[in-house]
Amino acid sequence: MASKPKALLERLVMPGPYEVLRGDLALVGLPGVVYTPREGLGLPAVAFGHGWLQPPELYRGLLRHLASWGIVAAAPATQRGPLPSHRLLATDLRTTLDVVTSVRLGPDGISVDPQKLGAAGHSTGGGAAVLAAAESDPAISAVATFAPAETLPSAVEAARTLRIPGLHLAAEEDLVAPASAHARAIATAWGGPVQMRTLSKSTHMGLTEGFHWSRLLLHGKPHYRTQRTVRGLFTAFFRYHLTGEKEYFPLVDEDVKHAEIDFERATAAHAAR
Repeated sequence: MASKPKALLERLVMPGPYEVLRGDLALVGLPGVVYTPREGLGLPAVAFGHGWLQPPELYRGLLRHLASWGIVAAAPATQRGPLPSHRLLATDLRTTLDVVTSVRLGPDGISVDPQKLGAAGHSTGGGAAVLAAAESDPAISAVATFAPAETLPSAVEAARTLRIPGLHLAAEEDLVAPASAHARAIATAWGGPVQMRTLSKSTHMGLTEGFHWSRLLLHGKPHYRTQRTVRGLFTAFFRYHLTGEKEYFPLVDEDVKHAEIDFERATAAHAAR
């Protein structure tokens, strides 16, 4: 019997079965971090874009969580100044995927399948993930964002060119990038199967962890339920769309408490392999 969405979410918010290793992308010339399962061949990989001014360390829980479920998760620490280039951050996300697919990872020679690549991000890092996916090399197969923000060049315009699955999670109390002008605009412009959910009682900074001075400039703060919900939904989305594991279909396809579907076109689940 297939698991219900609630039961799947309860399972996927918990750490997965893999022991996790942490590495430094700077060792191969790109500032940032990478989290991997201790072992595995032909693994999926996701490049994660940070929000405005945010260091990747503020997303370590999400990155580590994805790795615990068998997904190599890497985040470049570039374009962190007050006037970042969204285009260059998108380029760095693609470079990150190039690195993890071409460099030996871990002591046991972990490998990434270049046909199983995803992009994700928060705020302008989410917009940059959309920009990265709009480029053809390397090929990105799925995109997931939390509180995505419009970018320059436009993530909304880039979204029109995409035919891959997209998942966009909006924060109900987001005063920095309100969903109507950002997450919803990106979702409604999306050229392929797409889904937008709103996380209740969440703010723009809900996904981040710990304290960073930039919080003095941005509305919101870390929110434990938001962190857990994003971990579960991102894990299901990427495991389903990058590896084709059909057991995650109910969570990808249906409402869950505090993360109801607000907009959907050609159900994202239907684009699975």
